[in-house]
Order: sequence, then structure tokens, then C-alpha cells
Amino acid sequence: MDIFKQQKVEDFYEIGEELGSGQFAIVKQCREKNTGQEFAAKFIKKRQSIASSRGVRLEEIQREVQILQQIQHQNIVTLHDVYENRTDVVLILELVSGGELFDFLAQKESLSEDEATQFIKQILEGVNYLHSRKIAHFDLKPENIMLLDKNVPLPRIKLIDFGLAHKIETGVEFKNIFGTPEFVAPEIVNYEPLGLEADMWSIGVITYILLSGASPFLGETKQDTLKNISAINYEFDEEFFYNTSELAKNFISHLLERDKKKRLTIQDALNHPWIKSNERKEENKGQELQKRERRQLKTKRLREYTIKCHSSMPPNNTYVNFERFAQVVEDIDQMERSFLTLTASHDSLQEDIDAMVSIYNEKEAWYKEQSEGVRHELSQIRYEFRKVESLKKNLKDEMQSFSSSLSGISSRYQERQNHFDALKQELSNELTWLQEVMGSSPNDAGGDYHIGNLTTVFNNEVNEALKELLNRSCG
Repeated sequence: MDIFKQQKVEDFYEIGEELGSGQFAIVKQCREKNTGQEFAAKFIKKRQSIASSRGVRLEEIQREVQILQQIQHQNIVTLHDVYENRTDVVLILELVSGGELFDFLAQKESLSEDEATQFIKQILEGVNYLHSRKIAHFDLKPENIMLLDKNVPLPRIKLIDFGLAHKIETGVEFKNIFGTPEFVAPEIVNYEPLGLEADMWSIGVITYILLSGASPFLGETKQDTLKNISAINYEFDEEFFYNTSELAKNFISHLLERDKKKRLTIQDALNHPWIKSNERKEENKGQELQKRERRQLKTKRLREYTIKCHSSMPPNNTYVNFERFAQVVEDIDQMERSFLTLTASHDSLQEDIDAMVSIYNEKEAWYKEQSEGVRHELSQIRYEFRKVESLKKNLKDEMQSFSSSLSGISSRYQERQNHFDALKQELSNELTWLQEVMGSSPNDAGGDYHIGNLTTVFNNEVNEALKELLNRSCG
């Protein structure tokens, strides 16, 4: 998104003296050449590389510019123009020349609660405008509460420096470690989700300092300050608040509330009796004169506080290495999210492993059962096989025995056959001889009778001989 003019700011503005400076920004007075109108030029040093810790990231500058472009309120500084060059982004802002509110008040001999409420109410009205648009400033502190012109009866408050401001989106969690330790809310210190409530805490701290000249949570070191905030370690010391109304203390204590839900909202603060009481006092000015006289607040301590802020306090009052620290916190948060994701993945993987182990165990049990069945069947087969092998061996032995017997029978049969053939031949020779004898015998009746008897006798002998032969063959 190209929202910056890519031209030299010096071609359109005369750059004057330095008005102030921060870690990565310098503010100078400038005059528009065409109109002669006075402005403030804020030169913001751009970060030149991702690895560098010097300068501000371009997207952060763009966020600040986009927020300022949405704002138009009498108690908030106005953005006039934006330029960009190779090293800087230059914001042309409304010139706020009245100085800081606290510096102005510290120069007064005394301060009444009525005057204090008038300035606090202006701060509240500016913040109300921001909060109505879901914009949180996140860096409300005395240095960012300026006066447009201090040479008027009631100077107008101007809220400045929107470098940390964020648009709060519903349903989107936002966390960060930023701001000035002395004024940050406990949710920032504890790295909890942030919202508009953080600004209300800062207003509580500002009001406490404004009325007492003492800081409620400021410790010897930055770490002490943060511990005091986290523990809500403050009190209304009688030395500082002996002349302060209970309504004012009630206003502060309801802003310095740990629970964000119980903390005053901007509307609650505007409607608080301490703020509203100023309006009623204006109506009853004569009756309240004596009470106001008794409630004059000495500004000596406030003067001492502002002197400290401009001299020895800054090292303890700001994060010198804020961006590096914030980046470390972001990295830790990212690591925590990665660990949570890794834990979830581990749990999911463990569930998958457990499921696979369960399936494996079921399959293993099934395979064991099947294996036992197969082993039993195989054992049975082996038994049957051995049985068959035994039967086969027995059969082989019987066949060999039968073969041997058959050979013996065959040999005996052959022997009987030869013997039979010999007898047959012998019988054939006998028959031949008999026929020859019969052929040579006389052929008469008596002879026929004799031959018939002889034939019968012979046939009987032959039959007997054949029977004997057959019996021997079979035997």
C-alpha cells in the first residue's frame, strides 16, 4: 500500500530547529513553503534489514500513519502529510508548541483538584474518541500529553506519539511487551491479551502522579517497577495525599484495578463523580470556594518529578532495547506455540502408534492362533505321512516277500511244467508203443475181447498216472 509521497520533504517544507528526539525519531519544526504554516516534522529512521535492530520496521510506521489518518479530534495531534526517502519516513504533524502538561503544571505554585479534573477530562475525551474507534494508544504518559498553547487560560490537551497504537479487533488476541514500564498495565507485564483497558490503567497512574507528585509503582530499578505493577503494590501515602479528596482516590483506585473487567471503562471514567463534580462546582462556584481553597495541591513534588523524568529517570523509564526484548518474547511465544503443536502432534502420533500396536497385537494373536492350528495340522500331516511311510515300507517288504514267493512258485511251476512235459512225452511214447503192439496183434473175437480188457486196464492206469502227476504238480 503506497501511502507515502516519494518526494523530498525539503522541496515543500523549510526544516527548522529540533524540538525533541527519541530512540529512532527526531522532531523538528518546519514551515510549509506554499502557505507559510508551521508544522512539526517527525523523522522516523527506517530499519534497513530484517536482521538489523536499528530503526523502525516499515509496517509499524505504516500502522501509525494509518491510525493517524483515521483521527480528527481537538485533543489529538493531527497528521498533515507523509513523505518517504531512502532512510526515513517523515510525518508532517500539527505543531504542538505548548510543551508537556506536567512541565506546565510544575511551574505553577499550586494546583487545585478542579484544575486537575479539567486536564484529566480533556485526556479522557481524547481517549474516548480513540476507544470509540477501537484504537488503543498503549503509550499514555506525561511526555505524550502536550499542550497546544500554554499561553491561554485553559490550555488544550493534545495526545501525541501513536507509534505503539493498535486497532483492537474483536475475536483477535493481541499480546506484546511494550510501553514505558512506569505506566504499563499488569496485563502487559504478564504478557496477557491486551485491549483498551491498558490505556485506562495508564490514566490512573498519570492522575496519581498529577495529584501527588509521586509515582505509584516506580522502583529503584526497572525490574522493581515491573514487580510492583504485577503485585499492584501501591498506596495513598498520607504525606502525598493528605489534601486529596476521597473521590479523587476512588477514581484512581478504580483505574488501578488488576481485573480488567472491574477496571473503569472510558465512559465510566467520564461519568465518575470526581470528573462530574467539576461541572457541579462551576454551577455552585461561590459555595465551593472555601473547599477549593483547602484543596490546593502543592506542585513542588510534581516539579521534582518532572525534573527527574528529564534527567536521571529515562534509563529506568523506557525500554532501551525494547524491540529486541519484544522480539525475544515473540520468539519465546512462537516456541511455546511450536511446543504445543509438537505436543499435539506427539499425542496424535502416540495415539496412532497405540492403535497400530493394538492392531498388531490383535493380528499377532490371530496369527498365533492360526499358527497353532497350522502347526497342529502340520503335526497331524507329519503323523499321517509317517504312517503312510510305514505302510509303504511294509507294503514294499510284503511286495518283496510276495515277489520272492512268486519267484519260488514260478520256479516250482517251471519245474512241474518240465516234469509234466517229460511225463507227457513219456506217455506219448508209451501210447505209440501200445499202438504198435495193438497193430501187430491178431484180429479175432477172442482177441477183441482181450484187447478191450487191456484197453480198459490201460486207460485206468493212464488215469491213475495222470492224477498222480497232477497231484504232484499241485503239491
